[in-house]
Amino acid sequence: MSILNEQSQDSVYGLTGTPKTMFFLGLSMGVGSMAVIALVATVVFMVNGPVNVFAKGSNEIAAPVDVVDAAGGQVAPPAEDVPPAAPVPAVTKDDHVKGKDNAKVTLIEYSDFQCPYCVRHEETLKAVVEKYPNDVRIIYRHFPLSSLHPLAQKAAEASECASAQGKFWEMHEKIFALTDSAGGLTIDGMKAAAKDLKLDEGKFNTCLDKGEMASKVSKMYQDGMAAGVSGTPAVFINGQIIEGAVPLEQFESMVKAAGAQS
Repeated sequence: MSILNEQSQDSVYGLTGTPKTMFFLGLSMGVGSMAVIALVATVVFMVNGPVNVFAKGSNEIAAPVDVVDAAGGQVAPPAEDVPPAAPVPAVTKDDHVKGKDNAKVTLIEYSDFQCPYCVRHEETLKAVVEKYPNDVRIIYRHFPLSSLHPLAQKAAEASECASAQGKFWEMHEKIFALTDSAGGLTIDGMKAAAKDLKLDEGKFNTCLDKGEMASKVSKMYQDGMAAGVSGTPAVFINGQIIEGAVPLEQFESMVKAAGAQS
């Protein structure tokens, strides 16, 4: 009898009793453990949000496509492992400059000829330069968002092909006018603009068709990315980046704060 009793008693977490007693005791402790796990999971969900535990690398976020920035601009696809922004490259003799060399305020603009926000922002920049001709200068650099604007790269190259014949700013005006026109920006329109500007059409067309300025445009784009440009328009006011098509009144106040007076 004593042997039967010894064999009929089970042990759960150091407690002993009859099989029936141990069954209900184990069941109760199992339910309690599941309740604790559920509570912990709920707290993690509230703090971190939903997590897909079945997906490999579930904490990785897919890179979004090009989007419109809330500030009034368009952004480039984000690069992976982006390093800290480098200083914006200094102005050199190879830059396109409008204004006095000794101006108190230097505006370095990274722009895309096919970007509608850039078209809008050009009017703001013109107004500021006209109001402060002694203290403000503009430097134009290319930042074509090709995945959004299929002709942005070629438009940038067209302006550089015109620059090779001494008419960058004239072509700059023509291309933005084409973008804002009913017909829109086209390769034929760029070539027609070169004819209107009385450029050597043969040289211009060869330059554009063969992509002779592609590497120069790409270099500006890469420099802009390294300096922290993520979309267009982006303007550095004495080295401080301002992104988006900022309204004239707000932009002018920033320029005045940087030292513009006349």
